[in-house]
Amino acid sequence: MDEKRRNIILNTGIIGSAMILGTNIITPKASANPQNQGQIGKHQLPPLPYPTNALEPYIDARTLELHHGKHHKAYVDGLNKAELELEKARENNDFSLIQHWSKQAAFHGAGAYLHGLYWESMSPNGGGIPSDKLGNLIEKSFGSINSFKAHFAAAAKAVEASGWALLAYRYSDKSLYIFQVENHQKLSPWNVAPIMCIDVWEHAYYLKYQNKRADYVDGFWNVINWKGIENKLNNIIKEG
Repeated sequence: MDEKRRNIILNTGIIGSAMILGTNIITPKASANPQNQGQIGKHQLPPLPYPTNALEPYIDARTLELHHGKHHKAYVDGLNKAELELEKARENNDFSLIQHWSKQAAFHGAGAYLHGLYWESMSPNGGGIPSDKLGNLIEKSFGSINSFKAHFAAAAKAVEASGWALLAYRYSDKSLYIFQVENHQKLSPWNVAPIMCIDVWEHAYYLKYQNKRADYVDGFWNVINWKGIENKLNNIIKEG
């Protein structure tokens, strides 16, 4: 990995998730992911990019408050603890718990990263249709905007138990690809860079939608941040 790519990964605080999502992940420098300037175990929960009531009525304020302040924070805290324990193992040359703490770093690092991507995938000024540039790439990859939305929504609604639906840019053929993410610490889509996701863990929607995940997914299109997704894609292509 070259120094520029290494600095991008360190500065966006996704060391743990890079192990499972691949070293080709690139995110814009202005990111909602935990930031720590490369200091082990010092990740901090970033602020939301908008007020907690900004996505209503599609995402209610109380859900957003709990989701960000409790669930996202728990991932950041878990990543910090795992990194410190791994550092301690190196200092003491005691790797008896290496399997446990490596798994914890992967689980919490992925959760911290994906939550940041989720916040950035939405906007109070979202919805509508993507710009021509992003729209053309979506049409190239999926046939049409409507086909993409149907595919992505179906993937999100059909995730077994808890997880995510993820849109990523694939370097090898310069196209977009949709992933179902169930055990996010085990997903390894190499040669791709995630650019958008939706959280379908129950804590993301249960207060408002109860067990109606499909209604929550359908409402997501009203707040999808097409502009932010295109900016992320442009940075990925530029850096890639």
